[in-house]
Amino acid sequence: MKVAFATTDGINVDEHFGRAGKFAVYELTHKEYKFVEMRKFAEGRDLEIENTKGQPQIHDSKVENKVTKLADCKIIYLTEIGGPSAARLIKKGIMPIKVTETVSIKESLEKLLATAKASPPPWLKKALFDTR
Repeated sequence: MKVAFATTDGINVDEHFGRAGKFAVYELTHKEYKFVEMRKFAEGRDLEIENTKGQPQIHDSKVENKVTKLADCKIIYLTEIGGPSAARLIKKGIMPIKVTETVSIKESLEKLLATAKASPPPWLKKALFDTR
């Protein structure tokens, strides 16, 4: 399964979903994880989304475009996400995981891998075995 991380530096989970200019994408199995790619939406912050907050139709379209481009990921780690964006992710079968403080991508992957190996909650078990 693919897991994405909202990041500014490719090392830490340290960005809000909407303004994240890039997401580090990893493939996770029951045994390991490996880096797949860096998906870039903008250089630095995603100003196209930030600057359209007062324009609902344009803003929604930009957010939906980001969600669609991350739709092959089953989990997205981030520092913040608005309710409508979280609902969009969940509707696509993506679990948003909010971290309360900056954490390394590696540490997040290690914890997720340990959970997957031990006793994953039902939603994680489904994500690991769902090959769609």
